Amino acid sequence: MNKGLPIGLVLLLAGALTGVLFFWQPRPETTKPPAVSPAIAEAPKGGDFVLNSYKGAVDTRTLRGQVLIIYFGYTWCPDVCPTSLGFLSAALDELTADELRQVRPLFISVDPGRDTLEHLKSYGEYFHPSILGITGTPDQLSRIAAQYGAAYRLVKQASATDYVVDHSADLYLVDRQGHLYSTIRHGMQPSEILTAIRTALNAH
Repeated sequence: MNKGLPIGLVLLLAGALTGVLFFWQPRPETTKPPAVSPAIAEAPKGGDFVLNSYKGAVDTRTLRGQVLIIYFGYTWCPDVCPTSLGFLSAALDELTADELRQVRPLFISVDPGRDTLEHLKSYGEYFHPSILGITGTPDQLSRIAAQYGAAYRLVKQASATDYVVDHSADLYLVDRQGHLYSTIRHGMQPSEILTAIRTALNAH
């Protein structure tokens, strides 16, 4: 657990992660799709991008040879992001040290107004040391989300500065050549995520 996180956030994340791993069950098939489902004329193709991290700029073109695991979310997310990142973390823990060196999980914050780069560092590493938090300008994030078929929208609350972000919650696997390889739907168990990652690692 990262000691740089405020104690309140640590307790909140710890409770959420415990619930995710022990009590969460996927929604039944009859559940309505989220209101933010993207309207896509054709299948998303992915693509390269440059965003910012606490380490500096992250250019996906420099990550060739690794399998990228991309997730769009935000650190103030009350339940969906902890669920998704908790499941991803459990899958990453099952990879061998050699396999782990060949993957790069990227947590893309779609809330750049509140998610500072240092906060993204603490949040990503809380779930797993290999998860790198990155973000950019609203225009950059909108374009990148469209490339991958992700969707999000800000929902205002009582005050102008109080809002939540509705967002899709899939994971996107990018192969060693930089192509969108597969989409892992929200709700897949850690064992299924692990299988998908290993399949991408072994693809030629």
